[in-house]
Amino acid sequence: MSVNYGWMGSIADFLACSGQDWFATMQANYQAMYQMRSTTTQNQAWEECGEILRAAFAVPEAAQFATLSRKSWTLIFEYELPGEGGRRPDLVILGAGHILVFEFKQKATLSTADLDQVAAYARDLTEYHQASANHPVSAILIPTRYTKENVIRNTVQILNPTQIGKYLESLTETESEIDSNQWVDSIYEPLPTVIAAARRIFQQEPLPSIRRAQSAKIPEILDYLRQIVDRASQQKERHLILITGVPGAGKTLVGLQFVYQSDRPAIFLSGNRPLISVLQYALQSKAFVREIRNFYLQHEARRQSAPRENIIVFDEAQRAWDADRMSEKYGISSAAPGAVLRICERVPDWCVLLGLIGEGQTIHVGEEGGIEQWNEGLSESWQVHCSSEQSKYFDTSVHVNDLLNLTTSLRSHLAHHVQTWVAHVLNHDIDRARATMPLLIEEGFNCYLTRDLEAAKEYCRSRYQNQSDKRYGFVASSRSRNLVKYGIRNDYISTQKLNIGAWYIDPPDSENSCCTFDRVVTEFSCQGLELDFPIIGWGDDLIWKDEAWITTTRQKNVRDPLQLRLNSYRVLLTRGRDGFILYVPPETKMDRTFEILRSSGLSLLIAER
Repeated sequence: MSVNYGWMGSIADFLACSGQDWFATMQANYQAMYQMRSTTTQNQAWEECGEILRAAFAVPEAAQFATLSRKSWTLIFEYELPGEGGRRPDLVILGAGHILVFEFKQKATLSTADLDQVAAYARDLTEYHQASANHPVSAILIPTRYTKENVIRNTVQILNPTQIGKYLESLTETESEIDSNQWVDSIYEPLPTVIAAARRIFQQEPLPSIRRAQSAKIPEILDYLRQIVDRASQQKERHLILITGVPGAGKTLVGLQFVYQSDRPAIFLSGNRPLISVLQYALQSKAFVREIRNFYLQHEARRQSAPRENIIVFDEAQRAWDADRMSEKYGISSAAPGAVLRICERVPDWCVLLGLIGEGQTIHVGEEGGIEQWNEGLSESWQVHCSSEQSKYFDTSVHVNDLLNLTTSLRSHLAHHVQTWVAHVLNHDIDRARATMPLLIEEGFNCYLTRDLEAAKEYCRSRYQNQSDKRYGFVASSRSRNLVKYGIRNDYISTQKLNIGAWYIDPPDSENSCCTFDRVVTEFSCQGLELDFPIIGWGDDLIWKDEAWITTTRQKNVRDPLQLRLNSYRVLLTRGRDGFILYVPPETKMDRTFEILRSSGLSLLIAER
């Protein structure tokens, strides 16, 4: 039977096992898990960790050791978090009802990235590991050359290596012992990215039934959608369903699952070309997800056959262009919602059209018409379903269901308050933003501000070292003009050369990966997508002046250029799963902007050299 850890046993077992035999078991299990030998660096880290723990447990005070042994503490080295691409805390200790997550670093000083890394391990075990749910989970960092007193930083306990035994002895037993065999075999259901979710759907694997998704009412929404499909097909009706939601609330996930689980012909369309490109790259298929541009051309501009699908999902439907833009691009005389509704009226017998609308994410020219355009395009043949918040935009009676408004972000793990913080910042309410930030920190969402781009890059590399499934990279506004000279190449030519699928999906050692920091995605290429930890370039297109945000850009055919800039930064600020770093260039004209962002509660990230 395969194992998902390097070594497991009690403290007494560990001390009774020779260092050589323990080390050999670690190496053998590592090779069994990953089909490769452990590196020299890894071996050195294990050896040092083993020596520190033997010294900590084999203390002269016999009474202390006897107490530790009697408590049946279990040591689990290199436990792999299932499905997390090789993420492994150095050590997990189970005892006295506690779950203690240790990370050893061969350093004398404290690193922000190291603190956040071990805190994230503890957070994920708490949220996604079934056997950990009812026990306190603590994050403990051991800088192996640390000589100072023990301290606590942002919920992480930093221990002097000589104090490990004393720390364990100080813990108060909370409840009965944890069964170590059940613990290592426990169900672990992390939150999937949109890309990972799509892959699971195509591989016909069940998506994790995580508590976060349950709390967002996604299963109930899917059940509601299925009921509408059954009714539409039986009674030969046409139904328009609009789901709105904050960034990262799971709208795309709902659309993908809805189409895949349907036993009727269905298609997933999006006006978000980068999202479609990334999904097609990940799935190596263009059959399931398609760009809505081709849908317009085939079924409206060229007046070809009606769609064969009865179920049509329009993702990123806030990208529904107005009539002027549709006429300019396709020669279609109506706004996009009206065009889609007309096309769907040609589907024989019945049709269910699901529009997924991101709030505050209109970032393109021609997208400013709003949800009212759906009302303007309706004919009498349609029945409308939406939340109470959206019902005011329709002249006809609608089926109101507040399930259809997703208000909770799934993208940011448990960071319920990210959307609130972003809204306060962009609405000029800096005091309320600052008051919200402690809630983000408490939930394990790490937000930093820096003017040192190298420090930001080093943080990401250090935090996600040896975590091949993690993604980090540059995101920036397309309208900023002062970022290129600092290495954030958001200019038009550079962004057009980007292989968007490879940027999001390729592993960190690929030259096309986002993790190389060689290429940048803008708001147009990250809407609906995500990174674990983006570095956001805050440029000179949105600056603080006279107690408010102003934009320095001018665009043709734009009714409200400032609102487009604010929406662009809303998209950029909500791409992170674990957190983000804001980089403000070290220029005088950006000083006031930096000060305001600092006042919003962000922690300063400085070089740790």
